[in-house]
Amino acid sequence: MSAGRQTTVAVVFGGRSVEHDVSIVTASQVMRGLDRERYEVVPVYVSREGGWYGGEPLLDLGSFDGDVTANDAVYPLLLSPDTRHHGLLLQPLAGRFRRSRLQRIDVVFPTIHGTHGEDGTLQGLLELADVPYVGCLTLGSALANDKISARAVLQQQGIPLVPALHFHRQQWRDDPEALLASIMDRFAWPVFINPATGGSSIGTGRADDESLLRASIDVATHFDRRILVEQGITGHVEINCSVLGNGPALRASVLEQPLSWEDFLTYEEKYLHGPEGMKSAGRIIPAPLDEGLTQRIQELAIRAFRAIDGHGIARIDFFVKPETEDVWLGEINTMPGSLAAWLWQESGLQFSELLDELVNLARAANVEKRRNSYDFRSDLISLARQRGHKGNKGRKSFSTD
Repeated sequence: MSAGRQTTVAVVFGGRSVEHDVSIVTASQVMRGLDRERYEVVPVYVSREGGWYGGEPLLDLGSFDGDVTANDAVYPLLLSPDTRHHGLLLQPLAGRFRRSRLQRIDVVFPTIHGTHGEDGTLQGLLELADVPYVGCLTLGSALANDKISARAVLQQQGIPLVPALHFHRQQWRDDPEALLASIMDRFAWPVFINPATGGSSIGTGRADDESLLRASIDVATHFDRRILVEQGITGHVEINCSVLGNGPALRASVLEQPLSWEDFLTYEEKYLHGPEGMKSAGRIIPAPLDEGLTQRIQELAIRAFRAIDGHGIARIDFFVKPETEDVWLGEINTMPGSLAAWLWQESGLQFSELLDELVNLARAANVEKRRNSYDFRSDLISLARQRGHKGNKGRKSFSTD
């Protein structure tokens, strides 16, 4: 990029996900937060059906009250998979009288929560196109999004987790009574039921008796084929910490203690306050823990982020019993609502500065990737051709009319 030119950032949001609306809210916050003197912001909306769109109306949150794709100023586009041309192909199906064109993109800022955006699929597409992008890479995104796989990795690293079991949706269909008996035999009430993938409390439930357990599992099976049941921890507080950085250069934010009149944060509580409002949305920052316990949780957060090969940013949630100082990791969220901006504000980093750092981290990760060699020249094709030619000697060839 030449000196003085704005950095072109494509903010990708929406998507084929139950967290579609969450993504639109997060994208709106990011697009408003990016410094327009430094960045040219290009909105890229992925519809619920999977279509990709661009256009000025996508910058306005009010445009999504109806079908935004019906707006005359909104047009289809595609991400160019050609590594020689980083950008968006505008009007890719243009006919004789309208020509498609390529809009150069410097960095992609994904804000699609959940399926097809937070689970490594979008990241894999961006890796194929070799375009720098914000946040965790393919592996880290996929691991963190799958609670069952993440547990396996974190347990191997010695990070404390609450007791849990998982099962397949088909097992529930085949013999629900056996599964209910197994869960109730192994755990005390309450238990928490989660689809293996997804987030934003969608499809999750708390059960304090058998009927609620049965109903919660029924709901969860609508959102994933694998279900995770975790032991509820009584007398605990939830503590959240954000981690920022790439590779070995990681740092942790201050801690927060969310407060809620519910047993766990609801969908609306998580996303309707924005990066400024979340700071006062029923939470204590910094969390009222002693220095030793605070440092221990921050170190666990960094260890967990490193265990999944995290890049960019994540919010990591813990369950803590302050009186005994027992700590369990709850989950790693690689695309936290409002990008956990309120935690970094309390750590001395304003929202626009956080966005700057995330863009810089995306570029740094892409530079590191380019140090890898992807080209290995050999004589394999020539040798295979020669052997194939020799193997055909002496054989009769047949033709059919």
